[in-house]
Amino acid sequence: MNKKSGTSKAAADKLVKTIRRKTRHTYSSEEKIRIVLAGLRGEETISVLCRREGISESLYYSWSKEFLEAGKRRLAGDTARQATPPEVKDLRSEATALKECVADLTLENRLLKKSMTGAGEFEE
Repeated sequence: MNKKSGTSKAAADKLVKTIRRKTRHTYSSEEKIRIVLAGLRGEETISVLCRREGISESLYYSWSKEFLEAGKRRLAGDTARQATPPEVKDLRSEATALKECVADLTLENRLLKKSMTGAGEFEE
């Protein structure tokens, strides 16, 4: 009987984890900024703010740290940012296309030079 209750508890835990994973809220950058600014205003405590927004205090403080670090970098004049994976993929495919274009033009240029000299070899 003990085995059966242990198994059902494991199944219930797995079901709860699955439900939590599927109902997890992802916050947009605008929402994160709104929440951090509300905390910085100090009109209510961080714990009340986090409870109302449904986030943990540690998550709030990590967002706050990221927000303040980004502001500090921006005020220092650093406007560089990390590229996202789709941007990297697009840039790589564009670089490959450009390299192929340069190779085609180089080959065409060499063929034209060969035809102009008539000797088969050209001088650069």
